Amino acid sequence: MLNKIIYYSLHNRLVVLICSLLLMIAGTYTAFHTDVDVFPDLNAPTVVIMTEANGMAPEEVERLVTFPVETAVNGAMDVRRVRSSSTTGFSVVWVEFDWETDIYRARQIVSEKLAVVGESLPENVGKPTLGPQSSILGEMMIIGLTVDETGEEGAHQNGSRTAQTTQMDLRTIADWTIRPRLLSTGGVAQVAVIGGDIKEYQILLDPARMKHYGVSLGEVLAVTRNMNRNANGGVLYEYDNEYIIRGVLSTANAEKIGKGVVKMAGDVPVLLENVATVKIGGKSPKLGTASERAKPAVLITVTKQPNTSTIDLTEKLDAIMADLQKNLPADVHVSTDIFRQSRFIDSSINNVKNSLFEGSFFVVIVLFLFLMNIRTTVISLVALPLSLLVSILALHYMGLTINTMSLGGMAIAIGSLVDDAIVDVENVYKRIRENRLLPPGRQRSILEVVFDASREVRMPILNSTLIIVVSFVPLFFLHGMEGRMLVPLGIAFIVALFASTVVALTLTPVLCSYLLNRKSTDKNVEKEAWVARKLKELYGKALDGALAHKKMVLGCTIGLFLLVLGIFFTLGRSFLPPFNEGSFTINVSSLPGISLEESDQMGRRAEDLLMQVPEIRTVARKTGRAELDEHALGVNVSEIEAPFVLEDRNRDAVMNDVRKKLSTISGANIEIGQPISHRIDAMLSGTEANIAIKLFGTDLNLMFTIGNQIKEAIEGIPGLVDLKVEQQIERPQLTITPKRELMAQYGITLPEFEEYVNVMLGGEVVSQVYDDGKTFDLTVKTSDESRATMEDIRNLMIDAGGKKLPLSYVAEIRSVTGPNTINRENVQRKIVISGNVSERDLRSVVNEIQQKVDVSIRLPEGYHIEYGGQFESEQAASRTLLLTSLMSLLVIFLLLYNEFKNAKESGVILLNLPLALIGGVFILKLTSGEVSIPAVIGFISLFGIATRNGMLLISHYTFLRTVGNMPLRQAVRQGSMDRLNPILMTALSSALALIPLALNGDLPGNEIQSPMATVILGGLLTSTFLNGFIIPIVYLLMNKEDKE
Repeated sequence: MLNKIIYYSLHNRLVVLICSLLLMIAGTYTAFHTDVDVFPDLNAPTVVIMTEANGMAPEEVERLVTFPVETAVNGAMDVRRVRSSSTTGFSVVWVEFDWETDIYRARQIVSEKLAVVGESLPENVGKPTLGPQSSILGEMMIIGLTVDETGEEGAHQNGSRTAQTTQMDLRTIADWTIRPRLLSTGGVAQVAVIGGDIKEYQILLDPARMKHYGVSLGEVLAVTRNMNRNANGGVLYEYDNEYIIRGVLSTANAEKIGKGVVKMAGDVPVLLENVATVKIGGKSPKLGTASERAKPAVLITVTKQPNTSTIDLTEKLDAIMADLQKNLPADVHVSTDIFRQSRFIDSSINNVKNSLFEGSFFVVIVLFLFLMNIRTTVISLVALPLSLLVSILALHYMGLTINTMSLGGMAIAIGSLVDDAIVDVENVYKRIRENRLLPPGRQRSILEVVFDASREVRMPILNSTLIIVVSFVPLFFLHGMEGRMLVPLGIAFIVALFASTVVALTLTPVLCSYLLNRKSTDKNVEKEAWVARKLKELYGKALDGALAHKKMVLGCTIGLFLLVLGIFFTLGRSFLPPFNEGSFTINVSSLPGISLEESDQMGRRAEDLLMQVPEIRTVARKTGRAELDEHALGVNVSEIEAPFVLEDRNRDAVMNDVRKKLSTISGANIEIGQPISHRIDAMLSGTEANIAIKLFGTDLNLMFTIGNQIKEAIEGIPGLVDLKVEQQIERPQLTITPKRELMAQYGITLPEFEEYVNVMLGGEVVSQVYDDGKTFDLTVKTSDESRATMEDIRNLMIDAGGKKLPLSYVAEIRSVTGPNTINRENVQRKIVISGNVSERDLRSVVNEIQQKVDVSIRLPEGYHIEYGGQFESEQAASRTLLLTSLMSLLVIFLLLYNEFKNAKESGVILLNLPLALIGGVFILKLTSGEVSIPAVIGFISLFGIATRNGMLLISHYTFLRTVGNMPLRQAVRQGSMDRLNPILMTALSSALALIPLALNGDLPGNEIQSPMATVILGGLLTSTFLNGFIIPIVYLLMNKEDKE
């Protein structure tokens, strides 16, 4: 089969060349038109259900809204877990499905379940809505709107022509001008606006004036409900025209609204403005505020849909914002540099691309030094671009994006791609030289020589590729997030490798037959390159020495291996190396029940402190939450985005500086993460931290106490930072309980009482006001002065059959406390103690935590603890990799056995594995000191790459002994010398190509490939070096018995 392929290629040389050219062109075109992203799509299929439950206390939200929704979705197919959070007036339920579930099917299942629940929810609760389908890497841009103070002074000097833009105007611009325009852009899933004041028209009732005019609440509501609507009077036909008859009752003028008649007092009309103040104001209570660089701002967060190119979308959004900015008021400042995911993508992709180019550069140098011939170097190099482009084509048609992982796979493969071509070219070149030295009569045609030479190495080429592919197979058994992350890397690597093998069997022989058939190569055809000759001399001496002291060499190597095994078990364990995203996400939380103003001041304090860190460019803060936003933060929590650019200090130093500065804020819990890592954590454990200790139980207060005991128990563990217990503390509430006997006496019905509390204290939206294409709410409530204190509320007047009574006559008004937020997972209440890990590996910290908790915490009946976070994934991934890599080792052995038909020889080749392990472990110990999942994969792929050297040696020994009839010792020495060049070239090109990736591990984009590259680099160096001595020695010792 392979012979036929080589034969066909050599006899149809043009066809092969043209096909290669077409592939090059197609690949290059695709490379520029494939989506680019940071990571592959890491999304666990999750559906978010949000329900606004106006003004309800958390316990009621949990009982009446969250519980029915949870119960309904819990029985759905493929549901992995259900989490929920019930806060004041808002319920969020996260339904997480198995990794393989199709997201649209998941949404369909949830919608069907919700249709049933909708009926049973209380009337005053909004409809449960599904959050837009977005991805964890979806938040791609934050746009800030602020008002320039400088514009104000300019306006005064010009005779103050323009009024200054207020926070309410800013919010209106964001809601009605910017948001619809951004949402209409293809690829945008959601645009959340937070900050500023939401404009509404308010009818503020004055209880004293209502009493004076004898107006009841019912009369006001009867007039105001639907008051601002137009009437339609049908059609009029006159003068052959058709007129539409409209009663234009709606107005956007607050004064005109106030002129509505409520009732007649005798002959005098009582107008709305007599009993209430009608004005435009900001909606209250505010759910959240925002600021930028410690100035009040409106922040617009844009979330993209899955499978959308972030970079293209960012360019579109920039263009739209530039266009919108022309028509905004002069003193409105728009900033788009607060958080841009495209920045991280650009820097990541560029870093990986640079590693690719630098790697290729090293390969060129190695080839040239060994071959000292430009033509042979060129032929070997053609394999590089072709294989990479084929790999990009494959990714494109499999529907994957170009991301740091797939590019990383190519960068790791670079060295191995040229290998097949090198082996082929080297052999052809040698055979052509030998052919030239024959007398003219016996010289064969170039095509025959090339065909025979290529045929000799075809099996080692194919087998070594198969072995490397098999060693990468364990990657495809990973599932969950690590699978999503690393499979594209495996695909890119394997496709590129296969492509390079095909190139070595088709295009390389063709190019050899064209380029190496020149007479000008005659002059120096006899001699090898200078580097190759020198190395052979040195190696010959060393090998003789080693063969003379076999026992000593073997003893030392075995000693080294045992030492390395010892070191391996002392290394730390972690899941993924820390990313460097160029931005911090900082959570500042204080006690629940704190007012928004107080929380806002605390957030501003944090912003001021952050601006003192020289590396931080700008800061933006969100406090509380936006309307219908699944990140349901209470007003006591602020989230700060702080993009930074590293100069003199590294990231850890900056992070410690930030921690130290923020620790001066009293009464605040600080948690520092990064935008994407933060969200990956949240997706894995439901908590935005590396480690989540979840305590399940029933009584919230008791859970909080135990949570604090756990925190005290583990506080001193080295490497554990940002430790905090969820603020599950009671917050103040004011309850109004009717005194039923008295209410009956005065004839007040319960519905009337409920309506009174709802409208007078909560406020009711009675109608809409249309102003210039925008709609605003018209709300009826009591004026702020008449409900400013608890005493004022006691004295509010309630209607009792034509009379007015103070509220305290018919109801008991008490101040009590109740929970702030109730979080649940799988229908159990939980409280989370969370922490991050800094400057220590994850696994050892978790082990220590579990140990301390087991010793010092006694749990009451019905309570239990679960641990969540990255280490769960790490454990699962390590187990999978261990099992599958054992399987792939067996398959590698079978492949070797299939080629050599000799179990002993196959076993000798596998000796390369412990040799490779030595370098890999040493280099890890010297660099990061921890084994992460990428490092494990480095070891696995190393096994495949390392066995290739042994194969080349053993197959050549066998060839010399059988075909050349050489004695054993001479065959071993001669064979080792012959194969020195190809082995060194392939090993060095593979190893050197990885140096850029290994060295720049802290740059964005290289973090995950770097441990892999480091391990492969270290392992290749030791295995190549030792392989040259150990395999000949073992081969000799093994075959001694045969002779005897």
